[in-house]
Amino acid sequence: MRVTGFLRLSYPASTTAGRFLPAVSRRPPPPGGGGGVEIRAGFPPEPAKNLSCQTNLSTSITMTCRWIPAQQDTHLRTEYSLNTMIWDSTKYHTYRLPADVGHYVIPRPDFVLFSEMEIYVKAVNELGETASAPLTLEPMSVAKFDPPNIVKVVAVPKRLGCLQLHWTLSPDQSWMQIHRFILEVQIWTTDSGQQGERTILPRKASPTRPLDLCRLFHGTLYFFRLRVQYKRSTPWSEWSSRRSGITLETAPTGRLDTWTKLSEDHVQKLYLFWKPSKQFRANSQNVSYVVSAQKLTKKKLKLCHTLGNYCSFLLPGKAKKIYLQAVNAAGKSLPTEILILQQKVADSAVSDLTVTPQDNAGFLVRWKTTDASDLTGHVVEWRPLLPGDLSSTQFETVDANQSSLVIAGGAEPYKPYGISVYPRFKDGIGFPQTLKAYSRQKAPLVVPKINIKKWRSQVKLSWEEIPLEQRNGIIQNYKVFYWEEEGPVNVVNADVEERKVTLEHLKTSTVYKAFMMVSTSGGSRNGSTITFEVEPFDPVTMVMSVTAALFSFLLMVIFLVNCFYDHKRLKCGFCPDVPDPANSSIKRWTSESSQYSYPSMDSDEPDPVFLEHLDLDVPLKAGKEETGVWTDVLEDTSDLGTSLCGSPFSLDDPASRSDSVPYATVVFSSPCDSPPPPQRHAYLHSESTQPLLENEEPFTPVCYQNTAPDGTLQQYFFGTEDSDVDDEEATEPASIWNDFPFLQALALYDAPNN
Repeated sequence: MRVTGFLRLSYPASTTAGRFLPAVSRRPPPPGGGGGVEIRAGFPPEPAKNLSCQTNLSTSITMTCRWIPAQQDTHLRTEYSLNTMIWDSTKYHTYRLPADVGHYVIPRPDFVLFSEMEIYVKAVNELGETASAPLTLEPMSVAKFDPPNIVKVVAVPKRLGCLQLHWTLSPDQSWMQIHRFILEVQIWTTDSGQQGERTILPRKASPTRPLDLCRLFHGTLYFFRLRVQYKRSTPWSEWSSRRSGITLETAPTGRLDTWTKLSEDHVQKLYLFWKPSKQFRANSQNVSYVVSAQKLTKKKLKLCHTLGNYCSFLLPGKAKKIYLQAVNAAGKSLPTEILILQQKVADSAVSDLTVTPQDNAGFLVRWKTTDASDLTGHVVEWRPLLPGDLSSTQFETVDANQSSLVIAGGAEPYKPYGISVYPRFKDGIGFPQTLKAYSRQKAPLVVPKINIKKWRSQVKLSWEEIPLEQRNGIIQNYKVFYWEEEGPVNVVNADVEERKVTLEHLKTSTVYKAFMMVSTSGGSRNGSTITFEVEPFDPVTMVMSVTAALFSFLLMVIFLVNCFYDHKRLKCGFCPDVPDPANSSIKRWTSESSQYSYPSMDSDEPDPVFLEHLDLDVPLKAGKEETGVWTDVLEDTSDLGTSLCGSPFSLDDPASRSDSVPYATVVFSSPCDSPPPPQRHAYLHSESTQPLLENEEPFTPVCYQNTAPDGTLQQYFFGTEDSDVDDEEATEPASIWNDFPFLQALALYDAPNN
């Protein structure tokens, strides 16, 4: 069978989902074949939607039209076009478009600004054609102007609260100066900012005539922006640049809110803060404030004159009232009377103060109030702590039953603020509750340097406080991490106020490493790593040991030097005075006469008396009548005289060798510490028969001393009286006198008979 033709049917993939219309398409037969017919299926085109046009009056005037193309694929060849028709001239224009394009710019020669025209979008394929809804418009009615220019803003003479705004179109549109436009004006003040801007109702205006704006505050700086449109249907232009103007000044009106507090010391210094109330109007840009006091004589005393909102001064003692007034070039406001409240000594009625950041630029302040019948309200005060002056202090007065306040906006992040809540009473101000707060926090800028102090097996680490401007938040903790090589890491938490830690139980001769981490609620920062080692012998202990040794050596040297230069005082101090045990008269001594018997260690030793030779004329005849050569012989001289500083004496004179042992009494000042005698030395004759105790063992005390009854004289005895010893002992006086070397200097001679 020979094939002479063919029939091909083509369907789109979406035929099962919806209606489709067939389309016939003839194509040449394939090579070697006969004629045939190809049948393809598709969709008719859909119309475009949301057709709109806008005229551009900039440097090159054009009109741009936009629409939404059809979203469904027709699966057939479809042609799109933008068609315009000007009614007055019956001119038609067709602009071929790609299938997926939704905008087209009509050049200036193809339209007339003030003539209506019809615009639509048409789509055509083998199944038919469709067109969008026609848009009839005047090109000027859809024209968007450039932002206008505000030339100047001036105050209207003799019209308080009015300003004139002079404006014009952009240079490219200045040819339309004669036309009237709809204007919209935005206006705001310095205090309110652009958040408080308001819009004046649109009105018809011409660039050739200024726009009058009235019902404004007196002496107030205003800022303006302007935009225009040609008709209600046309789009608004963009906003113009900002311009400012000041209304005419008048005297300030309304009252000021004030807050006063006395200094905490005893000096009556008053701190006065104020701010405009809702009714206050400065009515001027240059406003100053005067604080004055009225005396009992009704004469006003100026206390302060400033441009700010803060003043401090000493409270006048005779002041009756204090007033605050706002002053400008036009006049003064009515005085605001200031009530001075004294600081109450009672405890504060505010407790449990908390401050929470609010919106990263404000604070939520909460507190509790104790029951107080005379409580009238609270004052919430806040100010930045950097810088530390009081000029930026702000305050808010709230009712007594209010326990929270939102401080909205204005707080800089990472900067400290001091927030206080004061209770107000009928008769004074209570003590405040104060906290330091941050609207936002982050890690501190620096980590303090660690100071190391070693003590035996302990290491003390300390550091200084981080400066306030570098904290970036409230310091919550200090953590010290330390470890030895190949050992675990130890962590020690330090007290925020003390700023020091002690590392205990460290190994000697071991190298340790450590660093510190400082944290706030917004982040943490680590410091640099330090290295230290615990020595086997602590330097502190070594220094203390050396110091103790040097101190002991110094004491020993002082003791030896004192002994070398003052050995006699030491000898007298260590050797007590011992009387003659054979025949002592101590039983007859009175307390007054014996109080000088022993030398004092504390008194200075007097110069001793040295005798190189002493001649005594002593009669050789025995008997009481001839022995009394001196008239000042003691009534009872039987006592044994005290040897000079305990030294024994001997007598070498052959004349003195007799059966009786000669004795005499030598009276002179005490060699140790007795005061000097008022008269010269006396030598007294003695009738004592006491033997010299030659058989006794020699004893050499430092000083033997017998004090006279009057406490001023010292007696030493030697005599010629017969002793009670036997003849054998008496015939050898030389052996006795040899025990007294000092008496060898004495020579005895016969006293003359005359």
